[in-house]
Amino acid sequence: MSAITEWQETTIGALASVSRGASPRPIASSRWFDASSAVRWVRIADVNRSNGRTLLTTTQALSPDGIARSRHLAPGTLIMSIAATVGIPVITGVPTCIHDGFVALENLKVDQRFLLYLLKASEGMLRESGQSGSQMNVNTDIVKSLHVCIPVDLGEQERIAAALWDIDDLIAALERLIAKKQAIKRGMTQQLLTGGARLPGFSSSWEEVTWSDVVTPQPGNSQIKGRLSPRRNVKAQYPGFSASGQDVWLPTWDVEGDGVVISAVGSRCGRAFLATGRWSAIANTHILLPRSNRLDASFAMLYFNDEAFWIKGGSGQPFVQVGSSLSKRVKLPPLDEQRAIMNVLGDLDWNVNLLRSRLVKARAIKAGMMQQLLTGRARLPVGDAT
Repeated sequence: MSAITEWQETTIGALASVSRGASPRPIASSRWFDASSAVRWVRIADVNRSNGRTLLTTTQALSPDGIARSRHLAPGTLIMSIAATVGIPVITGVPTCIHDGFVALENLKVDQRFLLYLLKASEGMLRESGQSGSQMNVNTDIVKSLHVCIPVDLGEQERIAAALWDIDDLIAALERLIAKKQAIKRGMTQQLLTGGARLPGFSSSWEEVTWSDVVTPQPGNSQIKGRLSPRRNVKAQYPGFSASGQDVWLPTWDVEGDGVVISAVGSRCGRAFLATGRWSAIANTHILLPRSNRLDASFAMLYFNDEAFWIKGGSGQPFVQVGSSLSKRVKLPPLDEQRAIMNVLGDLDWNVNLLRSRLVKARAIKAGMMQQLLTGRARLPVGDAT
């Protein structure tokens, strides 16, 4: 086995040539831009929209005049933002020009991908070194003087970079899969809620109704303080509700089964929440409980949790116009088909949530890897010597 190599403290300036970009002036002039140009103009928004590793596209491109007045870079150049949003590095994947809010790091004496991750890990230090004004910025001298530690052996740098690149590949794959599953769910929801697609075993016609035909809106009650009766031990019947002497806070609703609770007044009016099982609640008149024996509560949430469903009024204090909102017409499947639809959509939600859990874990693993591998606290296995 090869010997474990040492790490050394150095500076970014010792590892790379650091040069600032340039901007054609006045920047608003159309003379500098050409949408058909192959040379792209990099803005921080483009970097933020990238995958954080390779920049493949931008919203703007430069004309020959614009290129001549900026800093032209070949594909495969490591760049980093130094103004406003400071310390965001990326490797260009196309011909680009950078303005003076970026620096290019060239003539590297270190593995490029390792340096990319090292700069990501150093973002906080760069920000602390930044010059405050109308916006945060750092200059090339600050970037050059940034102290870092690196393994002396290029092979170890490459192994660290490859491990981090692989975990980023996993994170990107999970993000794509989640987006795909969510798109599938949106499409299936649209089809299943309009009858454009029917589940196996269901063929009966859907009934066209208004929501008010199937829903009885039950508002909360501001008069929720009652008197304790000898014949009614309210506190025993509703554990958790407070009593003081003979006064007792009576639950507004006592519900057996699932229910949809809707915020009817205020900045969050139109938001719906699903309450499940056997439950009781104290609610004021700002809260609404639609009651129905023809609606599955989870199925109703698909409509009632969409703020666009609710017609709103008011200015300083918005509220939902319940009557007008529930006068809308809908084609409603039978209750058993509603539940079958929700089972299918619920399975998709379960899969998405499982993927999200894996994504959270992968991101946590990456954070730990960066903290350990980029400081030398943990070392990757060394391959056999050749």
